[in-house]
Amino acid sequence: MEELAISVMDEKTLNQMTALAIAHCGDAVFELLVRTWLCLHGGVKADDLHRKTVSYVSAEAQSKRVERLLPLLTEQELAWYKRGRNTHLHTIPKHATPGEYGRATGLECLFGALYLTGRGDRAKELFLLTMEENDGV
Repeated sequence: MEELAISVMDEKTLNQMTALAIAHCGDAVFELLVRTWLCLHGGVKADDLHRKTVSYVSAEAQSKRVERLLPLLTEQELAWYKRGRNTHLHTIPKHATPGEYGRATGLECLFGALYLTGRGDRAKELFLLTMEENDGV
C-alpha cells in the first residue's frame, strides 16, 4: 500500500507518463476543487450539488475556463496544457466538440501535472481565478 501514498513526482518521472494518465489524475483534482468550492460558497441545495458539479466539470465548461487561464500560465504550465490538448483522443462525448474536448483534456493534464509535482497551491490559485465570475454560484 505504500506505493499508493501521494508523493511529489519529479518532472522526469512525470514526463514518462502519458498525457491521458496525467489528465486522468487532473480530472479528479479539478472535480475535487469544484466540489469544495461549491460547498464553501453555499447557495446550492444538497440535491443540486451533483448537477451543479457536472455543469462545471463538463468538457464545454472546462474549455471556456481555459481561455481565462492561458495568459496566466508559465512556460512549463503551458507545455503541460498543450501536451494534454494535443494528445490523440480515441473517443469524444456526444455533448462536446473535438476542440472543446481537447481543451478540457489539456486543462485536466495541467491540473494533474501541478498536483503530481507537488504544486497544489498553484492548481488552487489557477482554479480560483477561473471561478471569480461565479462567486454568486
